[in-house]
Amino acid sequence: MRLIRGRHNLTGFTPTDSAVTIGAFDGVHRGHREVLQHLRREADARGLSTTVITFEPLPGEFFFPDKAPPRLMTFREKFRALDSLGVDNLLCLRFNDELRAMSPRDFVEQIFVLGLSARYIAFGDDFRFGKARAGDLNFTQSLASELNYEVVPTSTFAMNGERVSSTRIRSVLAEADFEQAADLLGGPFKLSGKVLKGKQLGREIGSPTANIALKRVKSPLHGVYAVRVTGAGLKNAPAVANVGVRPTVNDGTLANLEVHLFDFARDIYGERLEVEFMTKLRNEKKFDSLDDLKAAIALDQAAAQAWHTAHPAQ
Repeated sequence: MRLIRGRHNLTGFTPTDSAVTIGAFDGVHRGHREVLQHLRREADARGLSTTVITFEPLPGEFFFPDKAPPRLMTFREKFRALDSLGVDNLLCLRFNDELRAMSPRDFVEQIFVLGLSARYIAFGDDFRFGKARAGDLNFTQSLASELNYEVVPTSTFAMNGERVSSTRIRSVLAEADFEQAADLLGGPFKLSGKVLKGKQLGREIGSPTANIALKRVKSPLHGVYAVRVTGAGLKNAPAVANVGVRPTVNDGTLANLEVHLFDFARDIYGERLEVEFMTKLRNEKKFDSLDDLKAAIALDQAAAQAWHTAHPAQ
């Protein structure tokens, strides 16, 4: 998959005629996958390439950085998911004041048509773009004859009578219903990142952890979980993880992911790990002392080991 970073890089991009969709694609869930499968079918029928347009930061993060919902995926994870689904091109537009000030017509002409040579455009009837969010499906359809492309709305994908959406998945994750989350996502929920050198507190209290950079302000999960870890030569290795802001030892607000691997002592700083969440053990809690924290960690580890013993990886 070819990545085009920013509107300015469209000037050096020589597109083939393409079928285009646009959106946040957070989680690349089953609803998104239906859209991408539709786009691929229509592209193949017309001899077109497929192109996805998304944004960094996401619009909600730009307008409401403190109130935006937690991401299901980092951009890196999204790129890998879209690539695995056979998308040909990914255009990542920087969402900023310049982009939000573009008129809807300029957006259609400069990005869809001149930038990407769009001949087939598909997106939801609730998506808005351009200055004052005035661009939508109807507006795009009004220019179709003049600019020589087709436009179709994407259909809503529902499971159990309810629309599949990133919002619904966040709600399911907040309830630690990982089985339903996997159904909605089309695969297990995971967090991934590079192992960083932390404050070494875990090592000092007898529970060394891999501190993983989440690259996000908020996490959709909070608490202590039994997890399986892949990466750095490991595959589905049993572990226990804490996701949150470490209230006992840290007054910060950025989300952290700390993973304790059982029977593991190798140095894996700089390695990238993928953490699959299996079951929630407890909520995050602030303890009165490090001794209380140490005792709670021992109980968490015992609970996680018991769960892994009862549910061995296949």
